[in-house]
Amino acid sequence: MSSAPSRRSIFLGGTAAALGAPLLTSSTASAATAAREGRGGATPVTTGAEVAAASGWRQLRGRKVGVVSNPTGVLRNTSHVVDSMAAQKELNIVGVFGPEHGFRGSAQAGESEPEFEDPRTGLTVYDAYGADAAKMAKLFRKAGADTIVFDIQDVGVRYYTYIWTMYQAMVAARDIGASFLVLDRPNPVGRRADGPMMTKDFTSGVGLRPIIQQHGLTVGELAGYFNGELLPDEGKGGKADLEVVRVRGWDASSPAQETGLPWVPPSPNMPFPDTATVYAGTGYFEGTNLSEGRGTTRPFEFIGAPWLDYHYSDRLNARKLPGVRFREGYFVPTFSKHEGKTCAGVQLHVTDPRRYRPIPTAVAMLAEAMEYDDFAWRKDDDPRPYWIDKLSGSTRLRTMLDAGKDTDEITAAWDEEVRAFDRTRRKYFLYP
Repeated sequence: MSSAPSRRSIFLGGTAAALGAPLLTSSTASAATAAREGRGGATPVTTGAEVAAASGWRQLRGRKVGVVSNPTGVLRNTSHVVDSMAAQKELNIVGVFGPEHGFRGSAQAGESEPEFEDPRTGLTVYDAYGADAAKMAKLFRKAGADTIVFDIQDVGVRYYTYIWTMYQAMVAARDIGASFLVLDRPNPVGRRADGPMMTKDFTSGVGLRPIIQQHGLTVGELAGYFNGELLPDEGKGGKADLEVVRVRGWDASSPAQETGLPWVPPSPNMPFPDTATVYAGTGYFEGTNLSEGRGTTRPFEFIGAPWLDYHYSDRLNARKLPGVRFREGYFVPTFSKHEGKTCAGVQLHVTDPRRYRPIPTAVAMLAEAMEYDDFAWRKDDDPRPYWIDKLSGSTRLRTMLDAGKDTDEITAAWDEEVRAFDRTRRKYFLYP
């Protein structure tokens, strides 16, 4: 393992929180509430973007700036960082780069916005969704950027694609000699690390390099991890010139609901912080023939299919899984799987975020769904046909479930992977 990279990081520093630390405690909840209300001398949670904007974007003056962002790149007053930058006559913004769903967020899952001129700012917006480092480098050169700014709200899960857009952008910036600035934001599901490690044979756009499924890092911390652990072995090698503008006043064990920051959906099917709370687990259902709730008002909280029944919720509640209850629910997706059909299933209600573990919960949900004869794994026309293998990082989860292995045995299979990742990631913690 390499040592932590030298970063020109500014503002708040911090120490590590324990592996498996609770997402929320009464003390952190009280502190977060006090921070929002300005009581007890607490510092309000301030994003890296807000910190940088308060300085008049000083660190970007004299630079040719390209911005990788989407609708979540907002200040506390909900104005977009690109709009704020473009209004500064001292700044030279040469282009904007939109990830999956696009810069302004008009595209659905697996889609992007084509290159266009942004009507508000007049800036060229380039389509960066799915771009590898080589294509990203071409886009940066085309725009004439010498500094790349990244500001996107992540949800803390390996298969959420924005972190891989950041990774490719970091490699591209390194390769063309541009600096890379991350405007950091809180991880909405806190510090906990959990889930299986990605393996080389199953890397894809939903898991490009080996990290565990629920990484428990902010994008700024993850950029440090990428820079210290992965970029030196990528392409021509070496690290990016990385700077992180840190969040201020945030306790890393606090979930999004406790920050007081405005929640902008990072993608159309991530409408609430509650969605992010369950997504690290129920995202697995994208790899099955069950609906993961797309086309409803509660995606990833509703799970079901036309052939499920009320016994599904009964059996899940009988397991007494920590921190969650399963309400018998019925829904009709307006698009995606089982469009227009009545699905029976469950709505997850997280009753105790301190105890709830989304990935083991989802493994138990899969095991119970497999008791129904109509259950099937989603298959694609691909040499690696099972989508669940790409989401989980290997064939292990699927084959253990198919073999009828106990949920505890399945989740224990990746314990050492989590511990090893945790030992390494701690070098890149920026927050207490």
